[in-house]
Amino acid sequence: MSHHETAAYLYGLERFGMVFGLENITLLLRALGDPHRDLKVIHVGGTNGKGSVSAMMASILQEEGHRVGLYTSPHLVSFTERIQINGAEIPWEEVVKLTELLRKRVEEEDIPQRFTFFDFTTALALYYFFLREVEVAILEVGLGGRLDSTNVVHPLITVITNVSRDHLQILGEGIEDIAGEKAGIVKHGTPLISGAAQPEVIRILEQECEKKEAPLRLLGRDFWGERIASGALNFQGSTWRLADIRLGLAGSFQIENATVALGALEALEETGYRVEKESIYQGLAKVCWPGRLELLPTSPQILLDGAHNPAAARVLKACLEEEFDYRRLYMVMGVMEDKEVSVIVSELAPLADMLIASSPHNPRALSAWRIAEIAQNYCKEVTVIEDVGQGVASAREKAQEDDLIVVTGSLYTVGEARDFLLSKGKL
Repeated sequence: MSHHETAAYLYGLERFGMVFGLENITLLLRALGDPHRDLKVIHVGGTNGKGSVSAMMASILQEEGHRVGLYTSPHLVSFTERIQINGAEIPWEEVVKLTELLRKRVEEEDIPQRFTFFDFTTALALYYFFLREVEVAILEVGLGGRLDSTNVVHPLITVITNVSRDHLQILGEGIEDIAGEKAGIVKHGTPLISGAAQPEVIRILEQECEKKEAPLRLLGRDFWGERIASGALNFQGSTWRLADIRLGLAGSFQIENATVALGALEALEETGYRVEKESIYQGLAKVCWPGRLELLPTSPQILLDGAHNPAAARVLKACLEEEFDYRRLYMVMGVMEDKEVSVIVSELAPLADMLIASSPHNPRALSAWRIAEIAQNYCKEVTVIEDVGQGVASAREKAQEDDLIVVTGSLYTVGEARDFLLSKGKL
């Protein structure tokens, strides 16, 4: 198969939609010899910040000299972004080879072909990390936790960054329901590190950890981070004391993400992974995580942020109000239909001088016209340009040098904007 044929096969698996449960991934991994059983894993769940925390830990451990696998989703431009070792994306030749192998094993084992895109790609990633003998694999939960395909692993440590409202149709309407699904990744005897703050969420995490005899470390109780300047913090853990850490990622919210990452790595060190202070400072200074408050060096400047739920929208709103200077704000927004679009729009649209409603090429994408209908209640100038790339092009034509263009609402929207800018040689 060519890499285009492989991509077509993989994306074709999306026809099965979301099928939650561990049966399919268990069968796929068994056909590969259960490679996940030989991996040392950090399992990262939560509502927001999973990717940033995972990227921070990977960067630090790589600086320490470890061979680090990183599995995240979704990708922005290329599928290969999802599976990385020490920052290098899996080559397409490897994706082709491993896809062909796993398809052959599926036929030989007569595995029912009802597995999803995420089942298949998770198995592919775990097998790739096994073959390349990574020293630690950092796995980001796809959705929820308890029934997510990544939940087949028994990790060294577990991380739940935070818990807020998202994927309500799947995880439940109440914060306790969502917390219960997230807590499903806690394993017997495995430390859980969390930045959760709500008392009702903490109570659920405590109950799950007590049931599974898993030590629980909480931000603000067992480890702390203090913002000392823009992009800088002090950290205090059970034994670690670190001052004036500088972050390579923009946004004051990354202080909390960095604190959770450091709390997790302090717990990891207790399992035998040495983490020197210099690796921490260098790793956090060098970390890169595209599409999350990513300011592009264009004129006018373009800010990419995949804020896709109310909590993330509020964080972006605060950053736009407190951390950026601009004359006029042009916003290109595309949102998935299963999100709380009214809340997201109500948080962000009032900041925009002009909002361009778009719809990324995804079957879950909400109609751009529906976004515009809601946005008209909050923004004086609203227009519909369904193609994200053309929406960005229109904003660039209208904006002056001292204006700011923000692309937001979904990582899929951000990905299409990034792809458009790359194709035009703007990145």
